[in-house]
Amino acid sequence: MVGLSVGEKHFIQGGIAQDLRSDGRKRLTYRPIYVETGVIPQAHGSERVRLGATDVIASVKAELGKPSALQPDKGKIAIYVDCSPTAAPMFEVVFALAGRGGEELSTELSLALQRCLLGGKSGAGAGIDPASLVVVEGKVCWDLYIDGLVISSEGICSMPLPLLLSNTGIPKVDVEAETKGDDQPEVSISDEEFLQFDTSGIPVVVTITKVGRHYIVDATSEEESQMCSAVSISVNRKGHICGVTKRGGAGLDPSIILDMISVAKHASEQLINKLASEIAAAEASEEES
Repeated sequence: MVGLSVGEKHFIQGGIAQDLRSDGRKRLTYRPIYVETGVIPQAHGSERVRLGATDVIASVKAELGKPSALQPDKGKIAIYVDCSPTAAPMFEVVFALAGRGGEELSTELSLALQRCLLGGKSGAGAGIDPASLVVVEGKVCWDLYIDGLVISSEGICSMPLPLLLSNTGIPKVDVEAETKGDDQPEVSISDEEFLQFDTSGIPVVVTITKVGRHYIVDATSEEESQMCSAVSISVNRKGHICGVTKRGGAGLDPSIILDMISVAKHASEQLINKLASEIAAAEASEEES
C-alpha cells in the first residue's frame, strides 16, 4: 500500500482539482507509451509495451486444431495472464489482506480479458468472431493462445489486445482435398501469405479513477490511494461500449457511471491513436533492422 503524509495527499488532490497532476499531466492525459514488436520470434504476434512503470509482454500463438462438437462452426481462443512476483508488491499485500493470492489475480485478469475479447456467453460484444478461425466446419480450425506476462506494474494495468492482434498474422490455409465422414481433410499452410485480424471491434480498456469530484485516466499508485472508486470501461474503435467493471471503493450513483462512460469514450480515442502510432513506428523500426 502507498503511505502518504497529509501534505502529500492534499498536494495530489489539489493538483487533480486544478487539472495539473504531480507528474505534470492533465487529468485525461496518459503517460508516454513505448512499444516493441516481434519480441518472441516463435509467436505469430508478440509485443512489449511500457506505460509509465507498467511493463507487459504479450504473445499470440496459432495452431491448427479441431472445433468442439458443441461449436463446430467456431475456432477456439484461450487467454492466460501471469503476474511476475516483482510486478507490484502491493498486489501481494492487497490480495493477502483479502484472503486471496497472486494466482487469483492472474485468473481475474485472464477472465476480464476474455470478456473484453470474446464478449458474453451469447457472443454479444465480442471483439473477434470465432467463426473467422474456422478452416473446414466441424473438422479444422485455428486455436489461438494469447498469453500475457505483467513484468512490472504501477496503477491498474490492462493488456493491449488491439495492439497485439493488429500485429498478428495467421498463415493462409488451403484445403487440398475434401473428405467425407470423420476423416480429416488434407491442408497446406502457406509460409508467405498471412491473414490479418480486423481489430476495429476489439476494445481498449480505459480505467477511469474518481478522486474527489474529478476523473483521471492512467492513475499512478499514489493517485489510486486517494480514489473514491474506479471503473474499467472497454471501448472499441467505433466508440461502442463492450464492458464495464467497477473496482473497489464506495458505491456509485448511476449518473456518475454514465459520466465515467462519457469520459472513457473520449479518452479511448486518445489511447487508440497513441497505440496505432506506436505500433506503426515499432513495425517500421523492425523492418529496418
